[in-house]
Amino acid sequence: MASDEYQKTIDQCIAELDMIANDTSVPRNIRRSVTEIIDVLKDENQELFLRAASALKTLSDVSYDPNLPMHTGTYIWSILGKLETIPPEV
Repeated sequence: MASDEYQKTIDQCIAELDMIANDTSVPRNIRRSVTEIIDVLKDENQELFLRAASALKTLSDVSYDPNLPMHTGTYIWSILGKLETIPPEV
């Protein structure tokens, strides 16, 4: 995959995370963490892989929150899978 395709993957993840951040059925602490992840993914001062790795760590922690609604968990696992496709050499 080319670097632009990985950037498209990041953009798609940001769009999905934005839906979670604006979903009022999701607890506030989870929405706050998702907003922080969006900021990390948008930070162009870091390499693409570092942004993805940082987002993976935080998103993985969020996925184990006992208050996470089931439908949101499904989105989060989907996003985790997409972020894991970004290799270190990008």
